[in-house]
Amino acid sequence: MITRIDHIGIAVNDIDEALKVYRDALGLQVTHMADEPEQHVRVAFLPRGESELELLEPYPGEGPVRKFMEKRGEGIHHICLEVDDIETALARLAANGVQLIDESPRLNSRGQKIAFIHPKGAHGVLIELYQYVQTDGS
Repeated sequence: MITRIDHIGIAVNDIDEALKVYRDALGLQVTHMADEPEQHVRVAFLPRGESELELLEPYPGEGPVRKFMEKRGEGIHHICLEVDDIETALARLAANGVQLIDESPRLNSRGQKIAFIHPKGAHGVLIELYQYVQTDGS
């Protein structure tokens, strides 16, 4: 079911300021930046090995990352696990009584299927499930 740890999401107040550490000081390269209007965030991905760091800058106002930061401030927001079949993974989790945020997957800015497990269902950790979907011949 789980193929690897895809990324770790880090909530930040300002992506440009955070990049001074992650890109400039640590030497990680940004491979993708985008707005995720559905999640009310701007994101930047910085790969290392087979995983990535995802910086999440919340939009002003409402949104799940903004709400998280109001309670906890900047820091690790979620862990993303890649799965080979997200629908099967969600069905298995539901069958085992795990509390889900998403009962069916949705698409992110890169056209990949994602869904979230509620922190109450994973001992306080927000877990994102991710299924790679081949797009544009890649």
